[in-house]
Amino acid sequence: VVNNRITWLFHYSALLSAVAEANVPLARAVNITGFHNILDIAAEHNLRLFVPSTIGAFGPTSPRNPTPDLCIQRPRTIYGVSKVHAELMGEYYHYKYGLDFRCLRYPGIISADSQPGGGTTDYAVQIFHDAIKSSKFQCNLKPDTRLPMMYIDDCLKATLDVMEAPTTSLSMRTYNISAMSFSPEELVQEIKKHIPEFQVTYNVDPVRQAIADSWPMKFDDSNARRDWGWKHDMDLSELVTTMLNAIGSDSRVAQTN
Repeated sequence: VVNNRITWLFHYSALLSAVAEANVPLARAVNITGFHNILDIAAEHNLRLFVPSTIGAFGPTSPRNPTPDLCIQRPRTIYGVSKVHAELMGEYYHYKYGLDFRCLRYPGIISADSQPGGGTTDYAVQIFHDAIKSSKFQCNLKPDTRLPMMYIDDCLKATLDVMEAPTTSLSMRTYNISAMSFSPEELVQEIKKHIPEFQVTYNVDPVRQAIADSWPMKFDDSNARRDWGWKHDMDLSELVTTMLNAIGSDSRVAQTN
């Protein structure tokens, strides 16, 4: 920070939901203690700090369809607890010390360039790899489990947009952002338009299913759209076409090499 004259800091280090549940002490060390280290550095050097939050910051007592920016948050995962902690600490440091803290609650993020990292929404990435590779997929969530999702390009755009927004335009320090909401079955039907022979079986993981059932089905992101002009570009049909084309191209390159 000092040697390179850093002014903006993006803090992404975290254990995701299902992995964090399997190792709570490590999740606490990375997600909470690690965040504290960054918070102190940002406050000391007057940085603009971005920390992502998540749909997992809500719990079974939160309104789920839609979930507003401000409502009860009682998550039942260490991942969610750590993210609520980050939201509140960041806001506290903003009001106490003037820290320029900015936070977005991400939905499930879908990208062709990354492998699943232990999140509950990761089925929506793995499904494309399996569809291309074998035309078969085993889903660990129930077919009607609806969750908010977003393509990586929209996620990056939202992150830069909120960081570039004038402080005066921000009415809060943590915003929901949303693009689409879908269930595994809806995603399967969209993929079948491209791969008609695609077959899916459901082998529900009770841990991941319980997590998903406590999360929002749809985000209300009207404050982000009003305050700093958030607008997503990609819907479900475009997402499926983009992912299949990207992963299919990578697969063909791998086979020829």
